[in-house]
Formats: sequence, structure tokens, C-alpha cells
Amino acid sequence: MTVYTGFVGTYTKKDGKGIHSFQLDTDKGELLNAAVAAEVNNSTYVTISENEQFLYAVEKGGKGGGLAAFKIADGQLEKLNDVLESDGVPCHVTLNKNGTRAFTAQYHTGTAEMYSVNAETGELIDLLDVATHEGTGPNADRQEKAHTHFFGTTNDERFVIAVDLGTDEIISYEIAGEDLLKKAVFHTEPGAGPRHLVFHPSGKTAYVMTELSNEVLVLAFNEDGGTFELLASHKTIPADFTENSQGSAIRISEDGRFLYAGNRGHNSIAVFEVMDEGRDVKLVERVSTKGDWPRDFDLDPTEQYVVVAHEKTHNVVLFKRSAETGRLTPANSEVTIPEGVCVTFLSGK
Repeated sequence: MTVYTGFVGTYTKKDGKGIHSFQLDTDKGELLNAAVAAEVNNSTYVTISENEQFLYAVEKGGKGGGLAAFKIADGQLEKLNDVLESDGVPCHVTLNKNGTRAFTAQYHTGTAEMYSVNAETGELIDLLDVATHEGTGPNADRQEKAHTHFFGTTNDERFVIAVDLGTDEIISYEIAGEDLLKKAVFHTEPGAGPRHLVFHPSGKTAYVMTELSNEVLVLAFNEDGGTFELLASHKTIPADFTENSQGSAIRISEDGRFLYAGNRGHNSIAVFEVMDEGRDVKLVERVSTKGDWPRDFDLDPTEQYVVVAHEKTHNVVLFKRSAETGRLTPANSEVTIPEGVCVTFLSGK
């Protein structure tokens, strides 16, 4: 029996406790053992260190928030410390490969932040730098100011990329010691509301999920200058769907052959085949996620499955994935985790 442990970051408005865990039996195709892993206030996004010894979670605390660090032991979490020095509560967190820097996006304050981390002990050290975004977009309800939604490194870690929903910008930063230096800015179409980004394994192309226009943007990336150029855009929901829908998560398979984009409202995942060495994508199918408001999803370590967390119906749903076609098929297995926002796995390596 091969069993993998996954973690779900949740809101704590009602029944969510912060960080929940579950297990996936890849032999049986079954989700098991949903449980509370750690009670953390509004821990809506989590990330795991490259060596899988530590987990980092966004946390609300005091007048603002920051990050909490945990040691992972046999799939269980032991809190190490937290640093709650930010003016707002982060909505996204990533880590560099050697575990010395953590990067957070602040939706409400429109900032991108960098923390120092002790890679040996896993403890957070300090909030090093805060990059503040300014601007607005044409959507008065959602783009009245900057709203950073993603902050993570390029494949080679030369740049850290911030995605700002409020200003319709994708901003490239370089790290100079303890400082973030802005190097380039890409502007999407006004009102697109970019949310999350993933890179092709080659590092030469990025794919952006827009929350407001429900599109996947295919961008060429210049690895020397940190600049982006639009190659193509594709709708993730049907043209005749007129109800409210918002783009959510975006993931790419390790082989770079298939791209997956989540739709909250339409409640689906759009499956795309990657074409032309990453420079375009083609829609394969749209699959119902079997719940309401699929906030996030992830491919399991074997990439035989996709696990989807629904914020409103509180169910985490399993899909079988074809490595050949990219298509998703319901596996008829789910567990209950309240207010799910983020999904990630331990690979067991």
C-alpha cells in the first residue's frame, strides 16, 4: 500500500481550524483520515520545504499577520515559531529551494514580502523587505487598489515574481542580499485581474490564471531581463456561461505536457494540452469538480491523481489523471475538510 500525506490550508471563520491533513492511498484510489494537523488562525496557504522537513503557513495575528513555521515528523506538525510583523495577513507563501527565504503575497495591503529562514532548524528569523505596489484597475469593486496574490521564484531563482490582481501587473524582482529590487513590469489587459502563475519546466514560458477575466495567459519569459511577453490567451470557462465565475488555481504536470486551471463558480477544472514547446496551449476538456468554489487543487506526487479543495461545500475530491491525455475522471472518493483554500503534498522522498 502506497499512502501519501496531504495538507489543506483553511479559513477559520466557521469550522476550519487552519491546517488540516489527509491521506491518499494511490493503490486503491482513495482519500482517507482527514484530521486537524495544527490550529492556526486563517492559515489559508501553506508550503513545504524542498527537504520536506518543514512546513510554512500564513497566519493572522494581532493587527496584522505573517508566517508560522512547523517541523514535519511522520506527517505530524510541531510548531517551531512565528513572525507576525506584517501590516496585513498574507494570502500566499512560497519558499526558495535551499530554504533560506520565504516569500508572501499580501492581498489587502498590496505588498510582496521576503522573510529570512534558518534552513537548518526551520525557524523563521525576520521579515527582511516589503515591496509596495500602487495602482488601480477598471473593475471598481476588485481593483480599487493593489492586491498582490502570488509571490514566487522563477525556475532558476534568479527572479521572484509578484502577481497583482488589483493593478493588472506581473512584477519581476531580483534579490540583492536582504532587499527586493524591481526589475521589470508586465501589464495584462485592463481588468484581467491576474491571480496565480506557474512556469513551464523549461523556464522560458509562464502561464497566468486571471481571476476576473477567467483566462490562461501564455507568456514568453526572458530569463536574462526578467521580462514577459504575451503569446496567447485562452478562456477557461465556456463563452455562454454568464453566471459569476472567478479563476482560482493553476498547475502544470512535471513533464510540462498538461496545464490545469480552476474555475470557482463554473466549478470546474479546465484541462489544456501544452503545445509548441510550451508557447501555446489547447483546451482538452472542462471537468466538474463535484463541489462548490474549488479554491485550489494539486497533483499528487505520482501525478496519477488530482485532489480538489472546495471552500463552500467543504469537500476534498479525488480525480484520476491520465498521464497520456491529461484528462481527469472522478475517483468517487472524498473527505470533509471545512473552508479549504490550499492543497499540497508530501512526496515521501
